[in-house]
Amino acid sequence: FRLRDWGMSRQRYWGCPIPVIYCPTCGVVPVPEDQLPVRLPEDVIPDGGASPLTQLDSFTKCTCPKCHGEAKRETDTFDTFFESSWYYARYACPDATDKMLDERANHWLPVDQYIGGIEHAILHLLYARFFHKLLRDEGLVKTDEPFTRLLTQGMVIADTYYRQDVSGKKIWFNPADVELVTDDKGKPLSAKLKSDGLPVEIGGTEKMSKSKNNGVDPQALIQEYGADTARLFMMFAAPPEQSLEWSDAGVDGASRFLNRLWRMVHAHVDAGDVPALTVAELSDDDKSLRRKIHETLAKVADDYGRRQSFNTAVASCMELSNALSRHPVHTAQARAVLQEGLMLLVMMLSPVAPHITQVMYELLGGQGLLVSAQWPTVDESAL
Repeated sequence: FRLRDWGMSRQRYWGCPIPVIYCPTCGVVPVPEDQLPVRLPEDVIPDGGASPLTQLDSFTKCTCPKCHGEAKRETDTFDTFFESSWYYARYACPDATDKMLDERANHWLPVDQYIGGIEHAILHLLYARFFHKLLRDEGLVKTDEPFTRLLTQGMVIADTYYRQDVSGKKIWFNPADVELVTDDKGKPLSAKLKSDGLPVEIGGTEKMSKSKNNGVDPQALIQEYGADTARLFMMFAAPPEQSLEWSDAGVDGASRFLNRLWRMVHAHVDAGDVPALTVAELSDDDKSLRRKIHETLAKVADDYGRRQSFNTAVASCMELSNALSRHPVHTAQARAVLQEGLMLLVMMLSPVAPHITQVMYELLGGQGLLVSAQWPTVDESAL
């Protein structure tokens, strides 16, 4: 792609020093390889003004590597894109002390899946690709591309509330501190601050941010509902590439679903031993449910792996849960189908809700850690 000129220098102290020396006789001279890296001085106290490096003779004054005359060191530093353009390769071998990268970089690269905000697409990803091809040309990596696949996730948005002070400045209040008055259809009519009972303005939905004070503390959610509920809601509320509108009612719904599944698993386990599944003895209703189970498994595997559509994967699990709860269990083989369905459902939900599914997996007879278990295989004959 068209890579424009990259203004990679910054007039500030922190950052990677640019290894260049200016000599009045020889001109611009690169720092010799045996003097790399150029290290920042550590006896510096930045005052918030110009870069202190420009005033530090112990750093700027040096000797020209060519003519050995008096010279000056570059005081600009590289911008942060310079480091972040190859960090993914360095992560593969962070303890390599004598070179940038070792053979472990070739073992792990290219990165299978890159996840980041859309703001990374123009600069960071373009620079990383440029850097990767430079590393390839220098023989440090063998692959042509740094990343195999990209997912740009959407923002989380939430309601905002504020008051204006006498100067007209907006003072923002966290949604947790506001009491909302709605009509019988849930439409907001007015809002007041819980602490003083006085009205606040409804500012509409905006991207969660510190400036608008509309973030949600995950710790409070975890204490009330558990981490699995928070994760399930976020995965279910919207496709990952779209904005997610925060909703306390949606969190409640996710909690109710997990609780229903928990009760269903316990009721099934409490009913006693389960016989082995014998397909030839299944009723038409049992076969129909088993088809639903394996159709769901095929769809969820595709949603997770190829489509990366986690909200539809969760929705399919919810549908299957409803089908399992409605299925009449009058025979031993009906219990066997229910056992298979619950076990596969728990495994399908485990990437989203790993804690509660681990416990249910053990209740249903699973051994070891579910996170280490083999992903289940679709029974084509059931389809």
